[in-house]
Amino acid sequence: MTTLQSVPALGTHPASGSLPSRAETRDRLSKATYDLLVIGGGILGISTAWHAAQSGLRVALVDAGDFAGATSSASSKLLHGGLRYLQTGAVKLVAENHFERRAVSRQVAPHLANPLTFYLPVYKGGPHGAAKLGAGVFAYSALSAFGDGVGHLLSPSKAAQDVPELRTDNLKAVAVYGDDQMNDARMALMTVRAAVDAGATVLNHAEVTGLRFTRGRVTGAELKDRTSGDEFGVTARLVLNATGPWVDHLRKMEDPNAAPSIRLSKGAHLVLKRTSPWKAALATPIDKYRITFALPWEDMLLLGTTDEEYEGDPGQVEVTEKDTAQILDEAAFSIRDQQLSRDLITYSFAGLRVLPGGPGDTSKAKRETVVTEGRGGMLSVAGGKWTTFRHIGRTVMRKLEQLPGHPLGEDYESVSTLPKRLPLPGIANPNAVAHRLLVDGPAPGPRMAADTAKHLATHYGSLAFDIARMANENPELARRVHPDAPEIWAQVAYARDHEWAETADDVLRRRTTLTIRGLATDEVRAGVESMLGK
Repeated sequence: MTTLQSVPALGTHPASGSLPSRAETRDRLSKATYDLLVIGGGILGISTAWHAAQSGLRVALVDAGDFAGATSSASSKLLHGGLRYLQTGAVKLVAENHFERRAVSRQVAPHLANPLTFYLPVYKGGPHGAAKLGAGVFAYSALSAFGDGVGHLLSPSKAAQDVPELRTDNLKAVAVYGDDQMNDARMALMTVRAAVDAGATVLNHAEVTGLRFTRGRVTGAELKDRTSGDEFGVTARLVLNATGPWVDHLRKMEDPNAAPSIRLSKGAHLVLKRTSPWKAALATPIDKYRITFALPWEDMLLLGTTDEEYEGDPGQVEVTEKDTAQILDEAAFSIRDQQLSRDLITYSFAGLRVLPGGPGDTSKAKRETVVTEGRGGMLSVAGGKWTTFRHIGRTVMRKLEQLPGHPLGEDYESVSTLPKRLPLPGIANPNAVAHRLLVDGPAPGPRMAADTAKHLATHYGSLAFDIARMANENPELARRVHPDAPEIWAQVAYARDHEWAETADDVLRRRTTLTIRGLATDEVRAGVESMLGK
């Protein structure tokens, strides 16, 4: 059991060089006139704000909850080309996805993404044959210029060495291909930081209570700070609705008669402790269109996902017993029973995919970005894939630039002239960062643990040195938050002072991995709340 008696003594005062206070940010938002107000702090809104700020526009970004607090931190954690799109003939889409995936994982954020080998098992009587899948993974790797190796077939015995829990009964062959994975919440937070570094003003936990209108056009929003209850407003030349599952809710604020533009599909996931090391991920075909994933992620195993229409309140989406049973049943096609015990489940989460409105099975619907303009001139954007988040930001900016009357003005850099692969903050070789953290420990004190060094390097990049410095200056901050996790208390202080963390869930669920590991105990939560000054 971890002991947290000393945590309150660590102080609740922000460090020097930390973010402006919420009161200062509210004051700044209410006094300025912005070129663009982005409502919605998921990755789509964040990416647009980042690109708009790079263009020299005065940008504000607000969200009713935390940044990446909903769908954007409830993904399958993949940066991928989309293997299943090949069977629908979407070759160009897969090539574009691969281009973005490789740009993010190699040039933009190599400190936040890592390559992952996928095994696609081919069972007797399965929906696809070995020859078809072998050709498919070869074509898939060709579309990424063989940058992740050549897609090929592997023997069941070799695959079982890398994935000990793989079911080998009736296993004919295994197709191999490469993609990448990430911690989606950390990627989103680094993109927020990039937007702020480029000049954007951001505020989370700020709910839109109404829109501002000038001669029938939307020119801002009324907001309420959920942490203090303070009410304020923001004026902007153009307002972008990027609220994801809530996009139609905001459109009705603009026009009560606005027709629905989207539909929602729920994707549920389970996180389990691993019973053995995995050197590759499994992507198992369930039917002609669906694949179930088993991904080694954050020292755990991530299983999913479901795909079914959702018509309830987006704020109430959750994993049901039916979802859990479905995920475990589908995983059992290729994973041994001992790894699928319910006792191993540490966490479950569900996100909502935003799909174009219309009939049909959600699993077959296109994951495309929908952009609409309302009668008051507010632009609404929804949908898309995590992998192409930079591309979506650029696409939205081009749309804004081409609006009649040029509401953004003309005194800014066109998004087409911006650097194509501008890196996210902290860019560095994570292996080199981890090595330096281990070598450069405090002279009189204990060295940093290897798992902590690796964790910091792969979640912060070179910014990990700032956290290490805090831990060196205050030994209390060098202690683990929980003995079974790599996180240290310096990360909590850093989240408070530099990453807009306001609540315990902001820290435990999105800025660290304590919740997904099942380690957000009452004692840990109390310690975090104490440090946050709550």
